[in-house]
Amino acid sequence: MLTQEVLREEPGITQNAFSRLLAWLDDGVESDGERYLEMRRRLVGYFDRRGRTAADELADETLNRIARTLVEAGAIAVRPPARYCYVVARFVLLEDLRRQRSQVPLEESRNAHVVRWRVESDQGWLLKEHRLDCLDRCLQQLQPSQRELIVEYYADERRQKIERRRDLAKRLGITMNALGIRALRIRDGLMACIGRCPQDR
Repeated sequence: MLTQEVLREEPGITQNAFSRLLAWLDDGVESDGERYLEMRRRLVGYFDRRGRTAADELADETLNRIARTLVEAGAIAVRPPARYCYVVARFVLLEDLRRQRSQVPLEESRNAHVVRWRVESDQGWLLKEHRLDCLDRCLQQLQPSQRELIVEYYADERRQKIERRRDLAKRLGITMNALGIRALRIRDGLMACIGRCPQDR
């Protein structure tokens, strides 16, 4: 029932992709779609707290992207699933912010000097936004396994980061040193990719 309702609302997601998403969110414990509904509610809250008027649509887009990744990559190793959901949600949020900033309201278009002042005073934000956009595109160029590794490697802070890296190394069957070398190589590739991004947008 849940599957049919969602497929009617989200024609861009296939039955296979949605089934994979449900199973991944359940993380080995069948919930009859409850985990999906709870994760969607949490994502809607995430976008709503950041002032996004289309919070429901952004939550759906986040879950749809994850479903497509599951179909393309076959699996997502990041645990728990909610952690990966929020990583994807952050990219969706940044894209939505970019769309909003690219649309100049009519009343501002009548006052070109106001628009010019806002652009000039926000160069730092725009530069940061450009770099995040570039990082997102470079991440998408990685192999799914590399993307998952680098995202998980740099997740959390302090003690949690160390524990997460230890768990990741154990799951991959390699030493912490070997994990660090892999992450460094992926990071070097990302930095080179970012360096090739055009400076003007």
